[in-house]
Amino acid sequence: MDSDISERAHKKSIFMELPKKYWADLSKFYDLDHGLFITNLNPNINEGYVAAYFKPFGCVTMCKVKNSSGSSESRLAYVRFSTEAEADEADWAGPHFIGGTECKVRRVVSPKI
Repeated sequence: MDSDISERAHKKSIFMELPKKYWADLSKFYDLDHGLFITNLNPNINEGYVAAYFKPFGCVTMCKVKNSSGSSESRLAYVRFSTEAEADEADWAGPHFIGGTECKVRRVVSPKI
């Protein structure tokens, strides 16, 4: 049973919002995925819509929306891009209105699993 727990723990994604000046040091130890963490998402928006919204900024390699029964502030999404430059461009293009709702967008990195 302990091995099941440790296997699941190693497969969890970690999203880090930290200044870009630290990414180079972090990338010495980990291959990094680059993406956006989005909050205040409209409750009627699905993964396909979010991925399509960010497609003009680059190659979206993954999009995950977490729908919860709480307020719109608890609805969130993660969008991963194929390159750092694409994620930067999408971040800098804000403010983002997805489905008519202004969303909070934060630039994040995540060690590749």
